[in-house]
Parts: sequence; C-alpha cells; structure tokens
Amino acid sequence: MAELHETPEVFATTAADPEVHAVVEHGAGEHLGPELLGLAPYQWVALAMLLLILIAIFGAKVHRKIAGGLDSKIAAIRQQLDEAKALRAEAEALRGEYAAKIADAEKDAAAMLDHARAEAAAIVEKAETDSAAIIVRRERMAEDKIAAAERSAVEELRARAANAAAEAARGLIAERHHADADRRLVNEAIASL
Repeated sequence: MAELHETPEVFATTAADPEVHAVVEHGAGEHLGPELLGLAPYQWVALAMLLLILIAIFGAKVHRKIAGGLDSKIAAIRQQLDEAKALRAEAEALRGEYAAKIADAEKDAAAMLDHARAEAAAIVEKAETDSAAIIVRRERMAEDKIAAAERSAVEELRARAANAAAEAARGLIAERHHADADRRLVNEAIASL
C-alpha cells in the first residue's frame, strides 16, 4: 500500500532552472513573471497610458493653436476679399453713374443739335440772303457747346474716378503700411542712393 501514496515521477526533456521554478514551502509557491528593463508588465502598461495621456493633452493644444492660426488667416483673407468686392461694387456704381451722365450729355447734345437745326431752318425761311452765314455760325456754336459739355462731363468723370482711386489707395496704404514698413522703405531708398 505504500506504493499507492507515492508521488509519480515527472520526466523533463531539459534540465530545470532553479531560478525559474518556485520553491515550495508549506504548500505555497513564489511566482516569477516576465520582466523587461526591471519593470513588470503592469508597470509598462501604466507607463504607456501615462505617455498616451500626455500626448492627448499637449498634442491637442498644438492642434488648437495651429487651427486657430489658420482660422485667423482665413478670416483676414475673407475680410480682404469682402473689401475688394465692396470697392469693385463702388467702382461699378461710379462707372454706371458716369455712363448715365455721358448718355445724358449725348442726349443733350442731340437735343442741342436738333434745336440748332430748327433755328437754322427758321432763319433760312426768314432771310435767304444771309442764311448761309447764320447757319454756319449757329452749327459751330452748337458743336462748341456739345464739345464743351462732353469735355466737362469727361473731366468730371476723370476727377471723380481719380478721387475714388485716391481714397481707395489711401485706405489700402493706411491699412498695409505702418511705421516699420515706412522705415524699411526709407532705408531701402537711402541704400539705393
């Protein structure tokens, strides 16, 4: 019966490493787990989680800063485009206004010419002898008035266009040139001399 309570023998294919196996004392054993650089697996997991949290916290701030910078540049570009559209609309309105003035001047010129012809016809009926001289003189006066009216309208159109361009240029220069830019331009001009 003594043979029944004996523990069976276990055969191993390789020799047992005494550091790897636990020493059994009073039914309890010590468990040795895998380690890397002296850290246990749960410590590596904690380190990885800490690294992931740090990247999430600091990385998100960098993305927010980059996105904020891009958003501000986009807003500035949109504002410049809106200003350019407003300037263009203003220029189109001025062009339409002056086109209407030129058309009115042409109508006035045509009306003046018609009036001059009517007067010339009345003068021809009145006096045939001096009608040729009067007709020539009246037509010349009407043409001079038409030319003067056209010159006046063109000069007024040019003056308003120049004023509008000067105001737009003044606004753009005031917006884009400041003391540092002026200082740099002066230094470049002095250096080129």
